[in-house]
Amino acid sequence: MAQSALLADIRRTYAYLSGSRLRRSIICLRSSGIHAVVIFRFGQWVLRRNKILRLITLMDVWYQFLDLGLQLAWGIELPRRATIGGGLYIGHFGGITISGEAVIGRNCTVSQGVTIGVSGEGPKSGVPVIGDDVYLAPGARLFGKIHVGNNVKIGANAVIHKDIPDNAVVVLDPGFKIISFRGNRRPAEPVDQAEPAAAPTTGAGEP
Repeated sequence: MAQSALLADIRRTYAYLSGSRLRRSIICLRSSGIHAVVIFRFGQWVLRRNKILRLITLMDVWYQFLDLGLQLAWGIELPRRATIGGGLYIGHFGGITISGEAVIGRNCTVSQGVTIGVSGEGPKSGVPVIGDDVYLAPGARLFGKIHVGNNVKIGANAVIHKDIPDNAVVVLDPGFKIISFRGNRRPAEPVDQAEPAAAPTTGAGEP
């Protein structure tokens, strides 16, 4: 299963690229998103192996080493405990954090700065369950025991803490607010004008 999902991940990245087969293959090899999904699927494959075999071959050690490198080099936290369908596309690296308890469907896109995390306490505690064909724009943050439907697009920097139905497009509203018209530069300070010199006074007894 991990192998077929990995092939779907790679094919999706490859399909976004243009140029010759050689050029597209080289870009895939250099892609931080491909590095992430390869390590993630390898970690899942290791979890399904016999524990004795894992101990003898140090596969868990290799995975932990690769996962640490992924976090340090590309800023992508993608634990192997997460459940993610095939066709995962990570276009850019940096600031990506996905909970190990998250559930994500097939053919989803995760942009830079995305967080999918735990929120809530007691029975309300949980992580998002995300459907198929979902696009998460840069900076999107999803928290808590919520469900995001299929074919959903979540805009940049949106904070999602409630259920989202199928086919919805969610954006941050308002996008921005003007709070001042003072600009970026400080107002120029007034230049002190020199006081005119006082005229010399003539004493009463002087001619």
